[in-house]
Parts: sequence; C-alpha cells; structure tokens
Amino acid sequence: MQNLIVSSDESFFAKKTALLRGPDPRQRAWLEVDPKAIKSNTQNLISRLSENCSLMAVVKADGYGHGAETVSKAALSGGARSLGVATLQEGIELREIGLNCPILVLGNLVDSNELLACLEWQLMPTLSSMREALICQNIAKSKDQVFNIQVKFDTGMTRLGCELGDALVLIKAIDGFSNLKLAGVYSHLALVDGAFEGKAEEITKQQNNRFKSLFSQLPSSIIGFARHLANSAGTIRDNSLHYDMVRVGLALYGYNPIKPINDNLGLQPALSVKARVTLIRKVPEGVGVSYGHKFVTNRPSLLAVIGIGYADGVSRSLSGKISLLSNGNVYPQVGAITMDQMIVDATDHPDIQVGDVMTLIGHDGQTSITANDWSQMDNAIPWEVLCGFKHRLPRVVI
Repeated sequence: MQNLIVSSDESFFAKKTALLRGPDPRQRAWLEVDPKAIKSNTQNLISRLSENCSLMAVVKADGYGHGAETVSKAALSGGARSLGVATLQEGIELREIGLNCPILVLGNLVDSNELLACLEWQLMPTLSSMREALICQNIAKSKDQVFNIQVKFDTGMTRLGCELGDALVLIKAIDGFSNLKLAGVYSHLALVDGAFEGKAEEITKQQNNRFKSLFSQLPSSIIGFARHLANSAGTIRDNSLHYDMVRVGLALYGYNPIKPINDNLGLQPALSVKARVTLIRKVPEGVGVSYGHKFVTNRPSLLAVIGIGYADGVSRSLSGKISLLSNGNVYPQVGAITMDQMIVDATDHPDIQVGDVMTLIGHDGQTSITANDWSQMDNAIPWEVLCGFKHRLPRVVI
C-alpha cells in the first residue's frame, strides 16, 4: 500500500489534501510513520556490527505494517545494503518503485514460474533443496543468464532450509552449476529472543556451532558468498553471531526484541496509531456499555466514541485493558472493542471535544504507549501487534 507523505502542519495538510486527494486521510483513524526513526535505528544498529558485517533490512509484511516503500528507502539511506522480503510479490513491488539493491526472498519458492519471475526481476530466491536448484539452473541456462541465489539450511529452527547433512552437497552442486551464483548461505535462530539462559543459551550455541561447522567443511575454492545467521535479537545480543551480514527486522522499527536486557540502544519506535473522537455522550450511573455490557458505569459518566476498532487491527481481546492519550490526559478504554469503534471514559476530562485526536500507540507529551505494552496485555508479541494493523488505516508519513 502506498504511503501518503504529508506536512506536520495540519492546516497546510488539510488544505492541500482537500485540493489534491479528496477527504483528509486523518478524518477517522490512521497510522503515522516516521522514516527518520527508521534511518536512525538503522544507523545505530550498524554502529554495533562487527567489522565488515553489513545489515539487511527485513521489510516483509509491508515493512511490519509501516509501509515497505517508506521503510526500505529510509533503511537504505541509513546504510542498509540489502532488503529481505517474505514473498515474490513483495520483492516485485520494491523493484517496481525503482529500488535496485539486492533483495532476498526469504520464503520458499517451488514453482518454476515463480523462480523465473525471480530471475526476471533480479530477486534472489532462497533454495532449500536440490530440486529448486536444478529448476533455477535450467531457467538461467535457457535465458543465458547468471542467477543469484541463496541457500538456507536448518540448524535448529526446524522450519525452512535443507537438512544440515544435505547442505554441503547442495552448496557444492550449486557451485558447479554454470548459470548459478551462490550469493549467500544462511540459517535462522530459534531461541535467541527473551531470557537468555539454560535451554535458550544452549540451543543458540548449538546452532552457531552447526553454522560454523558447515563452512569449515567447504572447499576454499567456494568463495564470494555472504554468511548470515543473526536476526534482530542475535544482532543485539552477541557479535559472534554477526558473520558477513545480519538480518534485522523488529529492531529496525524501534523495538528491542530482548527486553529483559537493560540496554539503551537508542531505538525509536517509528509508528504511531491515532484516531478521532466521533461522538460524546453523557450517561447516568448503571448503564451498560457496548456489546455484552461487560462494563457498566458506576457513576454519571462522560463517554467518547473513537473511530477505530478490531477491523483496523486493534484486537478485541484488548477490551478494557488499554488506555488512549490526548492533550496530556489518559482515557481508559471501556466496554467491548467493536469492529469499527471503541469507547473511552472521559468523565475525569470533561473538556474533550468531537474531533480531538487520540493516540493509541505513540507519544503524547511525556507519556507513551508502545506495541510492547499492548503485547503484554494481550499475551502476544510486538511483531504481531505491528503487523496487525489493517490497510484501511491510511499510512501517513511524517
């Protein structure tokens, strides 16, 4: 989805938008994305890398909900050397907007037409078996081209990637194919997030040892490819996991995936979620609010309806748990969150007005609410929160 770039001056914005784009995209609910934060996060993370280690910005799932185009351009301007996507279509969309950097498709592509499209769009597919390697070789040979590919092998995630015992044979075979160029060999860490002790530390060490072991067995003639193992958590936690490149996702967007570590990384959340007050009403004590009447007023109350709901990505299971911010005040959300709306208790702040902007995630004065806060309330993870905002919410680039 294309992001809308706007001025931070709302009056200027409103006038220009009315003339050029029709209704103000901030009339109801929207996401604000700050590319400066993405760029700064990229620079901060690169400063932590080992010498000669580069950063791949993982921009799958529409840049974790921030907008892949905005994130990609900001990360590249901050020093990222390459981009990672999950699907073929995500990669093609980045090429269509003119990005010419290396792009790795992290998901498995098994269809010959998909792999042909990779070659035509100069995307690097991830290969996990000899079958896909042979398809890529035949496609590239028929086109008289060299196909850049990467190999993934499993060190303990038990997801994508060839078996550890098959990796050496696959890499040697690819090195012998005349029309394939091995651009990278990688694996993925399973337990490096969260508390790092006991099983987590043991498994990560085991994965790293397996990763290193493969390369010690490769002939010295097989050179020129990038080794990469670390995700955001691995990048932050241990520079022995850096190798030639790291793949950074969550940290790029301003969140430390290993929160128990008290380490000030200088990361800045790049996304805010905002919505407007659409109606204010006074109700007496003892009135049930929203579906199921799970909240009943215990005093004469001033309630404000906010134009955002679970169809926009605010989980219904957050009902009665979150608060919203506006003009330095905190407004508890009450009653069930519905498809398109939610309700806050404004009794303690009667100066609230229709049209006021409410912040669901982001800063308001000295107070802030983050995706981490929501994830802890909802037994979720911040990745899930950020990726959950639907595309009917305009992405407004500040």
